[in-house]
Amino acid sequence: MGKKIAVLMGGKSAEKEISLMTGEQIFNALAKNGHNAVKVNLDENAWEKIKKENVDLVFIALHGRWGEDGTVQGMLDIMDIPYTGSGILASALGMNKLIAKKLFSYENINTPLFLAISKKDYKDENKLCLFFEEAKEKLGSPFVVKPVSEGSAIGINIVNNKGEFLEAAKKAFDFDNHILLEQFIKGKEVTVGILGNDDPVDFPVLEIVPKKDFYDYEAKYSPGGSEHIVPARISGSQQEKCRDFALRAHNALGCRVFSRVDLIVSEEGVYVLEVNTIPGMTEFSLYPEAAKAMGIEFSDLIERIIELSLQERKTGTKTPSLKN
Repeated sequence: MGKKIAVLMGGKSAEKEISLMTGEQIFNALAKNGHNAVKVNLDENAWEKIKKENVDLVFIALHGRWGEDGTVQGMLDIMDIPYTGSGILASALGMNKLIAKKLFSYENINTPLFLAISKKDYKDENKLCLFFEEAKEKLGSPFVVKPVSEGSAIGINIVNNKGEFLEAAKKAFDFDNHILLEQFIKGKEVTVGILGNDDPVDFPVLEIVPKKDFYDYEAKYSPGGSEHIVPARISGSQQEKCRDFALRAHNALGCRVFSRVDLIVSEEGVYVLEVNTIPGMTEFSLYPEAAKAMGIEFSDLIERIIELSLQERKTGTKTPSLKN
């Protein structure tokens, strides 16, 4: 019997358009599977509408801030409404690349060397210039500049010199008050999907071949922007290491239900870049493509996510109900 499910989509993050694409795909799959689905845009009326609809589950199709960072999860916990994916803490940790990388390092999961700076500490150009020299010494050249809490490669640039760094830092600060400077590792970009709760399974390693220098926003979401190869063209031992690191990174953050872990495979080794707690579900997205390579069609994948999410919300630690 079908369930009443609200697809929470849109929002106001820099990834709003991707969220709408993801939400549409999920909504269509839910309707195909016989569920009573309703689209809900994340605005000031969203919570009232979700409560009025008396849904069995909220399928979170949001990306970026105010959706993938634990804020929406916290609100739904307070409302005592089940939702898909990870809870508050894992969502917040996955969104904050700096804290996530510190956890990876603590758990002995390879991740590129990194430094971080905040807007309040580096408001003037002279300080940024001094920091560029420090970063070049510690991270090598080129290195990567990215906002700490954004996804879909928004605000990311690879810099080779001081001029490029100053421009990239200022652009990254437009998206976040903190930015991450990361060692650039030349290699194959790959990703591993994870599905499950207590005993999660890993999908085949998928290789991403961007048409440009790196897998940026355009490469992710433009037709022909990148080529995806499953399984990745890496050795058996490298594939095993990718899947091991992906599962360990997923578990290190406390992720539940599903995630997608992005990695770089170089001659020196395998490195985890980040964990996406709400992977994209558009027609160009990596997670459903990797699931399909494992024999899981999109509609079946949606059903598994629903089942695992209801299981997690039922057995996991719940917020005490505020109802009388």
